[in-house]
Amino acid sequence: MSRKRRRVTDEPFLVVRTSASDHRDGSRIGAHSHGWHQLVHVRSGLTTVRTPAGTWIAPPTWAVWLPAGAEHELRFTGASALRTAYVRPDRAPGGDCRAFAVSPLLRELLARTTELGMLDERDPTEAAVTSLILAELDGAGQAAITLPEPAGGPTAEAARLIGEDPAGSTTAALARAVGLGVRTLERRFLDDTGLTVGRWRRQLMLLRGLEVVAAGGTAVAAARAAGYATPSAWVAAFRSTFGTTPSRWFTP
Repeated sequence: MSRKRRRVTDEPFLVVRTSASDHRDGSRIGAHSHGWHQLVHVRSGLTTVRTPAGTWIAPPTWAVWLPAGAEHELRFTGASALRTAYVRPDRAPGGDCRAFAVSPLLRELLARTTELGMLDERDPTEAAVTSLILAELDGAGQAAITLPEPAGGPTAEAARLIGEDPAGSTTAALARAVGLGVRTLERRFLDDTGLTVGRWRRQLMLLRGLEVVAAGGTAVAAARAAGYATPSAWVAAFRSTFGTTPSRWFTP
């Protein structure tokens, strides 16, 4: 279905806009922000959304919510079909950046909205679609996979070092590198991120394994990237942390 043509006089009545673009494996969209709230969703592939507050990874089963003005950058793994919806700020509370599971209903609503291009509140059908989208967003819970970013200082440096060598960066080595005692680093890291150093490292490694899967890599390669000796050990750790298997995580 072709998109409706809109005029300048329609602008005050548009409550949702959309954009669609396809991206190659490894491509990026640099840091930027928008005046409207943004819902980042991919129909295929995987996107990593990085903000000053944290990092989220979303396959077709998840989406990332970014309030108006939130600076963010995107990185794509595998051939990714990005489908973004922008919501007028006065129609939904901004809240915090977050990731959440996309329900089958929301997935189809986003597909329909992308076909239309924009939603006009004067049109009864489009107004109803808008209401359903906002209701789905309001009822969506926080997703389990998130990687909060430390605010700065020694904890941010520790996070950077973990990112460079997740498997080899022990907490004791990190503490020495950033000039803190082990207990002090653990306390500050937990205060900054809500996660212990070990949990933060584990989540990072699990996410890196998922990126390998999204790029078409084998289970062996994914397990290796995640720091596990065998695929079964990686799958077990993933299920224990996130309640599902990596393969089902990608299935809408």
